[in-house]
Amino acid sequence: MGRKSDGAGRMTHQVYTLLVQVGRSQGDGLPEGSTGAALVCYASGKDQDEAVRETVALLKQADLSPLEVQGYGSLDERLAEGQTIEDEERALMQRALDENSVVVAQIEPLSDEG
Repeated sequence: MGRKSDGAGRMTHQVYTLLVQVGRSQGDGLPEGSTGAALVCYASGKDQDEAVRETVALLKQADLSPLEVQGYGSLDERLAEGQTIEDEERALMQRALDENSVVVAQIEPLSDEG
């Protein structure tokens, strides 16, 4: 599931939606007083595991400290579940696919305050 062949038996990349929780680290650029952040990412990969590995590696290079990653599947999987994917989100997914990269679509700082 979540894999497609290019017709020659090779696996092609898809884009996976990931929610990554990061903690604080020196130089992370998060707002003062935050305890971390939640990031919505679109990541290209042969499968979701590869997309997670690439995302974690990229975030570490950006001085962020990934703590937990939740995968929400590929575009096809999300559509099969009946989810509505807006044009803006589809465009970000296409960018991740075209660039074979990770696109951080949203960053929500977290704090201990209610």
